[in-house]
Amino acid sequence: MKFRPCIDIHNGSVKQIVGGSLADKGDYAVDNFVSEYDGAYYGGLYKSKGLSGGHIIILNPSSSEYYDKDVEQAYSALSAFEGGLQIGGGISDENAKAFLDRGASHVIVTSFVFKNGTVNFDNLDRLVKTVGKNRLVLDLSCRKRDGDYYIVTDRWQKFTDIKLDEKSLDMFSSYCDELLIHAVDVEGKARGIEEKLVGLMGNNIGIPATYAGGISSFEDLDKLKILGKSRIDFTIGSALDIFGGNMKFEEVCAYGGNIAYAKITNKS
Repeated sequence: MKFRPCIDIHNGSVKQIVGGSLADKGDYAVDNFVSEYDGAYYGGLYKSKGLSGGHIIILNPSSSEYYDKDVEQAYSALSAFEGGLQIGGGISDENAKAFLDRGASHVIVTSFVFKNGTVNFDNLDRLVKTVGKNRLVLDLSCRKRDGDYYIVTDRWQKFTDIKLDEKSLDMFSSYCDELLIHAVDVEGKARGIEEKLVGLMGNNIGIPATYAGGISSFEDLDKLKILGKSRIDFTIGSALDIFGGNMKFEEVCAYGGNIAYAKITNKS
């Protein structure tokens, strides 16, 4: 169970938002925190702590006036931690290689694979052929509907007809190196984890996977560790002190088994 840090980029800035508030119209989102620092700062910070496997998410669509600025921020982070960060947001078979060439370890994909409410297997197969299974992360971020979790796309605004369950998790795992799953209904709210979703992940995922959404305390991490059977990694955004929250970044690093920081704390 490792800590996977994040760099969320929206309207040209590194920030934390309320996930369910994101809208393409007007490039709108409810901001929790807007950083004074750029992507390179966070990339360098994560590198200094040995936090490989974190993810950059570009939150604006490619049609946005801010998209080019978002990409600049992403490139600066990748340059600061070459080979240490994954990137998602508008990834397709046409631009994936460019991000890998700029230093991303993996590309993270949702909307290119899920079209018109279902799986576009032609796009999925083409993506695997283009980047290779070992450099692909599928983002199965989801929202609850009628008591079950369904994958959502287009910056979490559209429901698909694909229920997240044992069968779908097994199928998608066969196409990629890792899974990333945001619990969108609690994303950015720091009010606790989606326990049912974490249990689903812990019981049914056999490849590396990261949970995101609602983590607000070390008690939440303890629950995640139990429900996820110590094999589901985690990311924290708004609750971290580096993003305006109350959880100390250094303590989260230590909890998540960060070796570089653990050596320091053991000497004190």
